[in-house]
Amino acid sequence: MELFFLLILVVLMATALGSGYPVAFALPGSSIITIMLAAASGYLFTGDSTAYFDQGGASQWLSAGVTNLRGVYWEPERDTLIAIPLFIFMGIMLQRSKIAEDLLITMANLFGPVPGGLGISVVFVGALLAATTGIVGATVVAMGLISLPAMLRNNYSQSLATGTIAASGTLGQIIPPSIVLIILADQLASAADQGSNLRKALYKANTGDPAMPTSFDVVSTSAGEMFLGAFIPGLVLVGLYMLYILVAAWLRPNIAPPVEYTGKYDRAFAFKVVITLVPPLLLIFLVLGSIMAGIATVNQAGAIGAAGALVMSGYRLQEGKSRAYWPAIISVVSIVAISLIVSNFDTNIKNIKSSADMLGVTLAIIATIGLITGLVWSGYRALVTENTLEGVMIETAKATSLVFIILLGAAILTAAFRAFGGEHLVREFLEGLPGGFWTKFVIVMAVIFVLGFFLDFIEIAVVVVPIVAPILLADPSANVTAVWLGVMIGLNIQTSFLTPPFGFALFYLRGVAPAVVKTINMYKGVIPYILLQILALIIVSAAPPLVNYLPNRVALLSENAPPPRNPKLNYCVDQYVSSEIATSGDAILASVESARQIDLTALPQSMQKDIGDSFDSVTEAIAKLGEAETISTTVASASDGFRPLHSEVRAIERDMRSFDNEIDEINGRMRRLDDEDRKAVLQHEIDELAKERDALAQTIPSDWDAKLKEFRDLQKTETSAYRGYSSAANKGYEPIAQLMVILEGNEDFAALKPALEDLQKRVGVDAPDDLVDPLKDLSSEFNAVEGASDVARAISNARSALRKRTPEVEDAIEDMQTAMAEFETQIVWRASAKEKIAPQLASYEDSLRSTIGIRNQADFTRDQALFVAGCQAHHRDISLNF
Repeated sequence: MELFFLLILVVLMATALGSGYPVAFALPGSSIITIMLAAASGYLFTGDSTAYFDQGGASQWLSAGVTNLRGVYWEPERDTLIAIPLFIFMGIMLQRSKIAEDLLITMANLFGPVPGGLGISVVFVGALLAATTGIVGATVVAMGLISLPAMLRNNYSQSLATGTIAASGTLGQIIPPSIVLIILADQLASAADQGSNLRKALYKANTGDPAMPTSFDVVSTSAGEMFLGAFIPGLVLVGLYMLYILVAAWLRPNIAPPVEYTGKYDRAFAFKVVITLVPPLLLIFLVLGSIMAGIATVNQAGAIGAAGALVMSGYRLQEGKSRAYWPAIISVVSIVAISLIVSNFDTNIKNIKSSADMLGVTLAIIATIGLITGLVWSGYRALVTENTLEGVMIETAKATSLVFIILLGAAILTAAFRAFGGEHLVREFLEGLPGGFWTKFVIVMAVIFVLGFFLDFIEIAVVVVPIVAPILLADPSANVTAVWLGVMIGLNIQTSFLTPPFGFALFYLRGVAPAVVKTINMYKGVIPYILLQILALIIVSAAPPLVNYLPNRVALLSENAPPPRNPKLNYCVDQYVSSEIATSGDAILASVESARQIDLTALPQSMQKDIGDSFDSVTEAIAKLGEAETISTTVASASDGFRPLHSEVRAIERDMRSFDNEIDEINGRMRRLDDEDRKAVLQHEIDELAKERDALAQTIPSDWDAKLKEFRDLQKTETSAYRGYSSAANKGYEPIAQLMVILEGNEDFAALKPALEDLQKRVGVDAPDDLVDPLKDLSSEFNAVEGASDVARAISNARSALRKRTPEVEDAIEDMQTAMAEFETQIVWRASAKEKIAPQLASYEDSLRSTIGIRNQADFTRDQALFVAGCQAHHRDISLNF
């Protein structure tokens, strides 16, 4: 019966949407009606209002819907949704202030003389507007009003002209900043958590180990990462559009003839190009660049974009008038001044300690006032010029309300869908498909593509993604990242603006196109671009680094980059070390032999032994890494033969778990029933399901356990080999690095001598209580110096002796003598080692740092970060570990 009510839910929702009922009310309305209908039916026919729910009852699922709804606003993790109104404001302001119009006209004049040049200019401007506005309707309308008449006057094919304008207008859905990318990031963050739980449950079910290694976990995403991930695929799509126009114009010159520019390419024209192009490009650089550089969050970048659009509108709306550029000049000068001030002064008001600090704060306040003046002045101009600001604010409020209301409705719909087991149904269907991840992925993408014929991108993002994304992310066979999946869905959703009968870009263009343009030609015109979008999907799916590399690069080069010892990076770090040793292994071994000749007699005996052993450990580490690589090759070869058997058995076990879940569900129903006849019927169902489960178990090949053990033993050997290499590498590098740190602290160590001598004299003279705190402080200071722990320990022992109920002064005096003796010993060997050993060991340590010692470093070097980013950008099949 759960399936029956799930069908009712889908039919009610589809009927409401198809009849034109507002989406904001269709989604929650159909959910609430279905939940209440199921509860009433259960009470009437079985006496149990929860009987027709997958689990729980009406009150629980309505509460879950409300919880989901509240989460849209009140969960701190979802604060990226604040960026939506900011980017909408930016886009509408640029469109209303006619900056988009200037771009189109200028680019048309620049590219027109080239065959297909007008079409290329439309794509180019579409990409620029996508990176500054992201509003499909505004972009399509603007380009339709300005470019379409010009293209038709110059004998462009109706199909090519309308298709180019409609497709270019949709670029705002994939080129950041994009509203759909923010929504997808929000949905995928939750989906990644669910996918992680599913993968952990799968790992536990298949291996019996409750602790899944962190390197196997699902990689989540954020709005900033989505922007970075979509940047290159967006450029790929722009390139495909331009290439198509050029090829079409070359094959059929009559459909896209060149257009001669009647004016002159002089200084005035060059100035017009610069003043038209530079501000939008600068705004793009500030918005996306601040995100990519890690300077600003998505919310902060949205604020930058909104403020930049306001300043640009301030001079564009006053074009031709005196002092038109003053607000913009004041704003730019203030921003430059703030940057210089922050770079050279401490502008924290609470930390003012000198006249220089006061000067910096004063200058920062003046520059900030200048920036506020420029923004307020620009805003006033936008307000009084054709009431532009009011219109932009109203449109922003409308668009933002639409997005959030749909999000709220989808939150309740998701709860209803899960109430009737829809999530389990979809999972079982997808996991039951042959072909693994890629079959599931293709089916999901095909469904999203078809839904794009009828639904808006927001509806698809908030209804479909929460259902299918956890299932796709949990699959270890492809081990895709959430950012890659989000960009793929974003590219797919983009087609919803072009696919009839409800292609919104077609509707927008039809509304402004002259009557001479036939609708059928518009439909014909978008077909090649839909095919190009599908081609882009294929390219990006075949080359994951197009999406993953840039987010990885930015993350690994940022100040908050994970260290090389991070377990999630183990595989790629080992790959880097292997590649380096392959080219410089002989040089490292030669440096080891040279280091063995260093005279270490100045060091304490224990340290001499540790350093001597470290030379052997480096040689051992290189050998063990070679052995581990050989075993990895053996595992890879064995994987090819084991994979089909593994896939077959895991599919059988998955089906068996489905029977177990169904049996558990029926048992739960039985516990809630008092009707013995009904219980007997349900028990019969359980018996039949158990028989089917047992029959499935019999189909598992008889040699499965032996084959699995053989392969697992091989994997354990590989893991053990890499652990052996890591252990040897640590033993080979750590003593050298530790000694270098000790010797670098010689000055700090020597500087503590007066304090040590003073306290030694006071012990036995001053009252014990007066010495406890000074001894504690001195012990802490010695502990802060690398290698001085023996001195610190002796001082701490003296303090402990004086703190006893009956102070043991003699013991304290002896401990301080021990501390001073240890200090004098260290002073001697530290000075000698610094002079005789440190220069030679520094060169040796440098030869090991990027290979054997890489995991002991706090950060990656740039080259290391780029290698690891490229390695992490590829998806790696980890299913044989499950």
